[in-house]
Amino acid sequence: MHTRKVATPAQIRAPCRGGVVWRCFGDARATLMAPQLLLLQVSHPVVGAGVADHSTFRAEPWPRLIRTLLSLTTVVYGGQEAATAEARRLVHVHTGMKGADSQGRRYHALDPEAYHWVHATLVKGPVDAQRLFGKGMSADELDEYYRGMRDVGRVWGLKEHHLPPDWPSFLDYYDDMVTHRLEFNQSVQDVLDELAHPAKPFRRLPGPLWSPFARLAAHYALLVTVGTLPPVLRERLHLTWSARQERALRRFARVVRLTTALVPPPLRIAVPLALAHWATHHPWPGATYASRSAP
Repeated sequence: MHTRKVATPAQIRAPCRGGVVWRCFGDARATLMAPQLLLLQVSHPVVGAGVADHSTFRAEPWPRLIRTLLSLTTVVYGGQEAATAEARRLVHVHTGMKGADSQGRRYHALDPEAYHWVHATLVKGPVDAQRLFGKGMSADELDEYYRGMRDVGRVWGLKEHHLPPDWPSFLDYYDDMVTHRLEFNQSVQDVLDELAHPAKPFRRLPGPLWSPFARLAAHYALLVTVGTLPPVLRERLHLTWSARQERALRRFARVVRLTTALVPPPLRIAVPLALAHWATHHPWPGATYASRSAP
């Protein structure tokens, strides 16, 4: 009987150039799922409590978003040395984040279940984006993608036993978490409020210039976010969804699919590559790996 070999530390690698993770994780279409991933993450009671007590998301959503993008792109596109350093930085940053939530439950940001759930949302999001906004992944691509994202989880510090061994097992784990662990909390409401009324990225940006774009962005961000949530969670978060909204989401998906089909695949990941290059060559708050080479 075939058994899966357990990876040694030397075998835990950041994504390789040109692989499925490399091509799909930072695909421009996957960025459309980012608000949904954030909502899924904060629906976990530990993550939601940690964000409410320790994050600057409500006060400065745009700087927080930029730091998150720099961190993610560094791990996936920054090369082995930078990815490992960023993973260590994240563990250090989250070590002191603990307390009690609104129901009196104790939490710690490095709780393995919560840490794994955040990773799981990042695994699932690009797959859903490819299915909704593209042609989807083949079975072979999906297997390679999941193996690569397991390695990303190991780089982040997750243990072998925390990670389902294959894609079907991952889907079982994911569905069980959605059904039994996710809940409505204040951080969920904060994310929904920010999506409905996005803050200006720059304070000096005139309101009349920002308002039309903000309304358009809010409409489509909420459409994609609410429409792609698992129905059982959508109901638990008190979010309504109609047949009319479903048709609107499908029309938007067709537009995105047709538009991005005209973009050469390398250009679809140009932004995360640029962010990873910048993050590994310039100091930014908390980073310890500036001037290290990126692909």
